[in-house]
Amino acid sequence: MHEPLITKSNEILGGIPVFYGTRVPIRNLIDYLAAGDTIEDFLDDFPSVSRTQVLHFLERAVMKVSDENTD
Repeated sequence: MHEPLITKSNEILGGIPVFYGTRVPIRNLIDYLAAGDTIEDFLDDFPSVSRTQVLHFLERAVMKVSDENTD
């Protein structure tokens, strides 16, 4: 069984979606990438998030966008 990728809890940052096992909002990764920063930059600044978590999140995001474009 796979560990969850994202979690939301009112007790963690008021329910903002974060990477599982961290207090790092998913939005932080999106903002970094949108600003032209690299995954390495993000991981350096948020060492509690693993490369695997970032890559799985991005893979799922691409699949979701691809699925929406085929409807």
